[in-house]
Amino acid sequence: MRVLPASPRARKLVVLGLIATTVLAASAYGFNVLVSARTFQFFGGLTHRVEVPDKLVALTFDDGPDPAGTGELLETLATAAVPATFYLTGRELERQPELGARIAQAGHEIGNHSYSHERMVFVTPRTVADEVERTDTLIRGTGYRGEITFRPPNGKKFLALPHYLSQRQRQTIMWDVEPDSYAEVAASPSGIVEHAAEHTRPGSIILLHAMYQSRTTSRQAVAPLVQRLRGLGYRFVTVSELLARE
Repeated sequence: MRVLPASPRARKLVVLGLIATTVLAASAYGFNVLVSARTFQFFGGLTHRVEVPDKLVALTFDDGPDPAGTGELLETLATAAVPATFYLTGRELERQPELGARIAQAGHEIGNHSYSHERMVFVTPRTVADEVERTDTLIRGTGYRGEITFRPPNGKKFLALPHYLSQRQRQTIMWDVEPDSYAEVAASPSGIVEHAAEHTRPGSIILLHAMYQSRTTSRQAVAPLVQRLRGLGYRFVTVSELLARE
């Protein structure tokens, strides 16, 4: 059977289709880079690291509180005498208020990580207000009375969220060191420690996820990480203490 060559019009349509697909893919990639950027947003203050002359570092924990690992994590921090900043979700805080109270009673800082942990990109101002304010109320219910900074779920933010925070003079807190977000690094406590030690600089904000059952290696990495960084001359502070040095 003889196959007829495609007409010039058909070839043109194929080329245009490929161009359109490429443009859309590039646009989607660019948009994802924009909303995930650690150093840029359209409104308000954004911090991923603080330029300080001293060897100060903030250790932060996202998500939870979860009963699987919160108690163990708090014990590790207490033994090491390390203040940390916990970015908690309202939904989990509502389920485990006693764990939130334990975090506050231990003297740690509590930040807002939204209520539902949904990506806050294509959301309305009303949704943003509900996500933030419901969680603020639950955080205050723990007994915590310090400043409440905000960390976007998955680090995603676009217009409505930064604008809301900017109008209320609240900081968006990102991070510059995230060892357990890479599978090959998070496979072992030693991998997490080595990665963090290599990438930490004065004023760094370290992100770990250590409260869930599946994050055993992250919890096991906390004590040796503290020891390693202290050996390098670092002192641990909360995010708010770090921001006060700006």
